[in-house]
Amino acid sequence: MALRDVLLSVAQTPHRLRRRALVTWTPAQELNEVRDRSGARMARRLEWYDLVGLGVGGMLGAGVFVTTGRVARDTAGPAVFASYVVAGVSALLSSFCYAEFAVRVPVAGGAFSYLRVTFGEFVGFFGGANILMEYVLSNAAVARSFTDYLASTCGVTEPNAWRVEVEAIAKGYNALDFPAVALILLLTACLCYSTKESSTLNMVLTAFHLLFFAFIIVAGFWNGSARNMVTPDGLAPYGVRGVLDGAAVVYFSYIGYDSASTMAEEIRDPARALPVGIAGSVLIVSALYCLMSVALCVMLPYTDIAESAPFSSAFRDKAGWRWASSVVGAGASIGIVASLLVAMLGQARYLCVIARARLVPAWLAKVHPSTGTPMNATIFLGLCTASIALFTELQIVFEMISIGTLLAFYLVANALIYHRYAKVGATRPLHVLLFLLLLTLSSVGFSLARRIDGKWRWGMALFGATSVVVVAIFHCTARQGVAGPPSEWTVPMMPWPAAASVFLNVFLMTTLKVRSFQRFGIWSLVITIFYVCYGVHSTYTAEENEIVNAMIHDGNADILS
Repeated sequence: MALRDVLLSVAQTPHRLRRRALVTWTPAQELNEVRDRSGARMARRLEWYDLVGLGVGGMLGAGVFVTTGRVARDTAGPAVFASYVVAGVSALLSSFCYAEFAVRVPVAGGAFSYLRVTFGEFVGFFGGANILMEYVLSNAAVARSFTDYLASTCGVTEPNAWRVEVEAIAKGYNALDFPAVALILLLTACLCYSTKESSTLNMVLTAFHLLFFAFIIVAGFWNGSARNMVTPDGLAPYGVRGVLDGAAVVYFSYIGYDSASTMAEEIRDPARALPVGIAGSVLIVSALYCLMSVALCVMLPYTDIAESAPFSSAFRDKAGWRWASSVVGAGASIGIVASLLVAMLGQARYLCVIARARLVPAWLAKVHPSTGTPMNATIFLGLCTASIALFTELQIVFEMISIGTLLAFYLVANALIYHRYAKVGATRPLHVLLFLLLLTLSSVGFSLARRIDGKWRWGMALFGATSVVVVAIFHCTARQGVAGPPSEWTVPMMPWPAAASVFLNVFLMTTLKVRSFQRFGIWSLVITIFYVCYGVHSTYTAEENEIVNAMIHDGNADILS
């Protein structure tokens, strides 16, 4: 591109932003015109049970084996199971929103596609890029946890025994984890080969993993004591605040379910399979999370839970159950492999669809004609994940995750309300946007009031009641303008489930640490700069070229006729 063209593009940036930032696509365009930009199409070879298996496998390894021990010891105490309940309710409500959108727009883009057809290009890119970063960070954390559990399986108790420490590198980044890198690269190669075979591998791993879960739950309750649930400081030593803070951290465990929505292009019957696969997997996993967390806490007091590989350590430290440590380590390793497999499957499809929209280089959208997989996106993100897993310690990654997931789920819940009432229905868009603004502000007010002790307790009641009243008024005034429900599955009792999802996601975001918001601010700035400097120009130029090509095609057709 000549320098003159670059300067012209820079000068036209405000005009191009006005033209592109809020442009939306219809579901039909996403399903046909946009999808065709990948060349070959993804093969429809998955059934509903594949989706349930992918959802369950994607969540199980990440949640219990990576976050439970840390949250139980440092944040919620034995009441960590209550943290999983709160996070599970929020995830279930969000899964309903995802399921309806996935049925309406069965493409691989997940939250990116849902937001783009509702709020426009920039909001879609902003939400999609945030959840993509969350995937990469969480996958790196899960891969490093795999090294801990694999070492525990072999009887090694030193956390960094299988890592190479380099003194010349800053602390926190100097424990090089080559087993984690090897696992990521191996799974990347598997995912490039075939989605159906990857799903079959996940089903096998998940089946073995569930057997290990059953063993851990039964053995934990058999070998534990209910006294440990209240020793030494009671069931909830950190109070309700600790339970809620813990819920925000363990919410990271539910990232896997939205991977199922990204498989929409590869399912034979999306309208039936997607609601069952997405919501069903969240319910199954939530129940298992609660049982596993209780099993851990009955085995030993929360103050004695190990930071690294807590389940293996719990069995190892119990007299007569040392052999179980290796069994648990092997089971956890299998579960983590399944979880990582599904998450890497989902992140590649997010990037593929973002590339179809021309917001990142188009070569990332290409689907390999023989394997039917987005090979370029899979390899690129595999290398990014491996790089972070090689250098970055778990604690640093933990402090930066969850906010992107919560933000994406918050935006999708808002998008569902707007789509249902303003786009499909007859309610004025300004009415719907005002409702969403008031709901968000009252949710923020409630959440901030909770963080202030003493006299601000009344603020929780005030803002909580305001949220309920706002939803009730909107429900009464807007529902008459909503079009009749489509033949596909839809979220029942709207707008209450989506509004509750908005409230809970805002609430959980306010419990995160400052580092999470710092990472979010930096990454959001990078996203915005990238969109202004590359994305908007790429999509604008592509649109102009399509218009010119269409005019040439029409002119040639007139001449021939």
